[in-house]
Amino acid sequence: MVNFTAGQIIVWALVLGAIVMIFKAFLIVPQQRAYVVERLGRFYEVMQPGLNLLIPFLDRVAFRHDLREIPLDVPSQICITRDNTQLQVDGILYFQVTDAKLASYGSSNYVIAISQLAQTTLRSVIGRMELDRTFEERDQINATVVNALDEAAASWGVKVLRYEIKDLTPPKEILRAMQQQITAEREKRAVIATSEGKKQEQINLAMGTREAQIAESEGEKQAVINRAQGEAAAILAKAAATAAAFRQVGAATCAEGGMQALNLQVAGQYIEAFANLARTGNTLVVPSNLSDMAGLIAAATTVVKKVG
Repeated sequence: MVNFTAGQIIVWALVLGAIVMIFKAFLIVPQQRAYVVERLGRFYEVMQPGLNLLIPFLDRVAFRHDLREIPLDVPSQICITRDNTQLQVDGILYFQVTDAKLASYGSSNYVIAISQLAQTTLRSVIGRMELDRTFEERDQINATVVNALDEAAASWGVKVLRYEIKDLTPPKEILRAMQQQITAEREKRAVIATSEGKKQEQINLAMGTREAQIAESEGEKQAVINRAQGEAAAILAKAAATAAAFRQVGAATCAEGGMQALNLQVAGQYIEAFANLARTGNTLVVPSNLSDMAGLIAAATTVVKKVG
């Protein structure tokens, strides 16, 4: 068994104390952290990430802050809208410590301060709106809360980044009324859509009938034009043929023996006409000098000679 004298014990105690002081003199601060150091009870400095030196028994780390963005769940609360309707609102707040000194000494608890201020600001904003607007203007509510909190939190060394409403829950009676209103609105839109469809159908049918009538009239018009053009062409062709026949007859009469042949043909047609009249009609019309057939033929030939 080793016996230590009083002097050796004192030496070993001093050595151990020196080792402890050396370890306490060095402090490693993690990334995105800030340590607030007090010397003799007063603020001394804010240690940055990395290796830092402390004076044992004089310096101490009074506060440790996380510099990352921190989400804070704001407790749910009942708000009264402008039209006196209760609305349960639940939200979440995002903030970040920007000044470790102010965060340490500006407020005894900046987390509670931000949470309470968010609740009071939200009640004030909701109280200026009607129930329907609270559902439509969430972005405006969020922006108003952030602006109010950021202005107040600047003295606490905190930056409020954004506020988001997670849920808006009206009473059950209001929910049922809103559901009925939504159902009625949908039925109204369905009826309007059906009527618009029928209206468009009638318009399409009317336009189709009109276009069909126009097309039919255009076809009839074109048919009439075509028939008229055909009749005109037929008349011109007949006239041209008749003129050509007359020219040929005239040329034939001028030839030798042509006049005699023409007289003979006219006489034959004259006799045939009387014969047909006698066969088809009930009344027989005869010239007074029917017995004088030679005189009739002579009269006919005289007419032809006069025309020629």
